[in-house]
Amino acid sequence: MTDANDTHDHPAADADQVAEDAEGGAAADVEDAADPADLSAVRLVELYAAGSLSPVEAVRAVLERVERIPAGVNAFCRVDAEEALRQAAASAERWRRGEPAGLVDGVPVSVKDLLPMRGAPTLRGSRTVRVEGRRWDEDAPSVARLREHGAVFVGKTTTPEFGWKGVTDSPLTGVTGNPHDPRRTAGGSSGGSAAAVALGAGPLSLGTDGGGSIRIPASFCGVFGFKPTYGRVPLYPASPFGTLAHVGPITRDAADAALMMEVISGPDWRDWSQSAPLGPGEAGFRAALAPGTGAVSGLRVAYSPALGGAAPVAPEVAAAVRRAVELLAELGAGVEEIDPGVTDPVEAFHVLWFSGAARLVRPLTPEERELLDPGLREICAEGAGYSALEYLAAMDVRAALGQALGRFHSAYDLLVTPTLPITAFAAGVEVPPGSEHTRWTGWTPFTYPFNLTQQPAATVPCGVDADGLPIGVQLVAARHADALVLRTAHALYAAGVARP
Repeated sequence: MTDANDTHDHPAADADQVAEDAEGGAAADVEDAADPADLSAVRLVELYAAGSLSPVEAVRAVLERVERIPAGVNAFCRVDAEEALRQAAASAERWRRGEPAGLVDGVPVSVKDLLPMRGAPTLRGSRTVRVEGRRWDEDAPSVARLREHGAVFVGKTTTPEFGWKGVTDSPLTGVTGNPHDPRRTAGGSSGGSAAAVALGAGPLSLGTDGGGSIRIPASFCGVFGFKPTYGRVPLYPASPFGTLAHVGPITRDAADAALMMEVISGPDWRDWSQSAPLGPGEAGFRAALAPGTGAVSGLRVAYSPALGGAAPVAPEVAAAVRRAVELLAELGAGVEEIDPGVTDPVEAFHVLWFSGAARLVRPLTPEERELLDPGLREICAEGAGYSALEYLAAMDVRAALGQALGRFHSAYDLLVTPTLPITAFAAGVEVPPGSEHTRWTGWTPFTYPFNLTQQPAATVPCGVDADGLPIGVQLVAARHADALVLRTAHALYAAGVARP
């Protein structure tokens, strides 16, 4: 087992023995020439079902990939190789009997260290979280659903302290770099998860998104990130940032995300604000991707190159996103270049976000507050100064924005924007060097508005810049149109837009 202060050790000998017993001591006849760590979750399950690959082989390959993650990337804060291999061996036995536990039995998964996972401390990137005397015996709802479906948990991924910003560095675990260039940021706050998926350290990862925290790192790292409609995936414990916070998948592609959504959207009584689960007659997320469902032909797509000028967009980003939009048109969508006509809600977002941060740290002693990320201390101080009337005024802005975009989506099925106006910048700082902004929201104006409105939004990799850094295109739909976002993203992957 490893944590943030240790190096990764090789799996223990007894775990190896358990794994060998499960494999019968022989290598499986894998029809794919690729390293199992490079396979999607969908493909892994197909191979398990065919008897062509053992979950033990797949998990071993992923653990070997974890060992090779460059130190500057720093994607994991905790890895338990022995436990992962035990879970893989149990999965292999279930597949041998023809009795898989569920849809992702044997698939390697990582979990952002904001979400509780039974048997491991949840430290949230903070030196203020007390470990002594605590029992770590509860799963978050999304983790519980994955466990029920037989997923194999590789470890916990890095996060900024309490997930407060759009890059991943913390006083506890240090800086998480980009897998394409560790000197650049992976983005955040689910930066460890996005970096892990990009490097083949598990095809599925659980992230959270309160202002872009799934989409930002997925865009910077060149993988798929999906923020579902608020409440579609139950969340517990409740986020300090309230109903801005969503839980969702970071994956290789849209098909893996649809598979993961089938699992993690299962109901959980601990989240009283969750959406109603799909009814008996409603198609699931994977069904939306199946051939014959219409793909994107006839969709009404609104293309907003800069969301009303919220920020200047780098030319290479603008060109890559435009190519993706042109591809949607070639696939049969009706595309119109138009802005939704809304103003940047950053001030209202700050009131809600900073207030949540202030409430989060309120129980801490003065000595504990000194241990916090200095930037987090700053926004907490600002948040503590807001009045209830200012908070309610921010909620009014939020409601008006939601109504405006609801009206907009009565005319357009999808809104397409750049995910971010820039590519990954230097690691270890909150804003790009030389920026006029002091907070991370200054360079993420296309992500946080859709946390205010609770709409589903995804980022699809659509190219790279001259330095080989990934660029993402963002797809946004009306609330509860999650399947439409996944279907469109899947069509883009099938058409080759996601190949850098």
